[in-house]
Amino acid sequence: MTSALRSLRRRVLTPSDSETELSVRGFHVKSEEARDLLETVGRTFLRGYAYAAESRETAEAEDRLEQLPVRFRGFGYEGAAMGFAMRDGLPLGRHDHVERFLRGRGGDHIYMVYIGVGWAMARLPRLRWPAVNVTDPLLRWLVLDGYGFHQAYFKTPRYVHRQHREQNFPWPQDGPQWYVQQAIDLGIGRALWFVGGTDPAEVDRLIHAYPEDRHPALFSGAGLAATYAGGVTEEELVDFRNRSGPHLPAVAQAAAFAATARADAGLLVPHNDLATGLLCGMSALEAHRTSVSLRPEPPYAGRTPPYEVWRQRVAARFAAVEEAGR
Repeated sequence: MTSALRSLRRRVLTPSDSETELSVRGFHVKSEEARDLLETVGRTFLRGYAYAAESRETAEAEDRLEQLPVRFRGFGYEGAAMGFAMRDGLPLGRHDHVERFLRGRGGDHIYMVYIGVGWAMARLPRLRWPAVNVTDPLLRWLVLDGYGFHQAYFKTPRYVHRQHREQNFPWPQDGPQWYVQQAIDLGIGRALWFVGGTDPAEVDRLIHAYPEDRHPALFSGAGLAATYAGGVTEEELVDFRNRSGPHLPAVAQAAAFAATARADAGLLVPHNDLATGLLCGMSALEAHRTSVSLRPEPPYAGRTPPYEVWRQRVAARFAAVEEAGR
């Protein structure tokens, strides 16, 4: 494919940067600093998407992704994963871009890659979903996390303001529906951190508009975004921690997962330590080690998805730490 055709493919496939502007999305603006952070996240995501859209090989996109600033590089990999998954879902051409991406440097960002695949599934016709080949029995639930984030971010009136909940969702075919809904809610919770402009009071208000049984997953998702993306001061993180109330163990679990995603990719930044220090009571590296030590190993048994087993183990560990500190 010529350079001109690849550039055309990038223009056709890649959304406009304006779609990430808070004014376009109608999201809450806490401050200009928070606005700049969230819009930079969005622009970096789209840059990664564009790299994937126009690259001949996944390695070509990886070389460009590695030049992105450390704080935002993971979002670039997430966007690239969406781009490669979109290409896999097209009727023509190769259908192993995501697989090859994960065999390369994308493997260090596997959490963000699976989330990015979920973005693509939100845009692809459902009959093309089988072409998006992500089969890890532990991490595949992150695809639904990405799907939920996309829907809340781009279909905010329905998924946030009217609190829509998916029914009879067709993927994965062997997934229990109760957990499909919960995994999607984890992504919606992450999106609420963006919709609420990183303002703990606004995020709390948005969460409490949902039925109470959805609050644990929504707070957990918001806690992951608060740790991975940031956008808050120490005082605001304390406010968010206090507002999470009985859901603090789930928030701490999510903060530890965020630390793991960044640590595995070599992307830890000072904000991650601030967040895990306040939400988990330990450094980002210590939270990462705690998370990894409790990760289920195959073969997986039982009716509860292994990803949820992992979440419950980590949340229980932090609940025990919190109880011991009282």
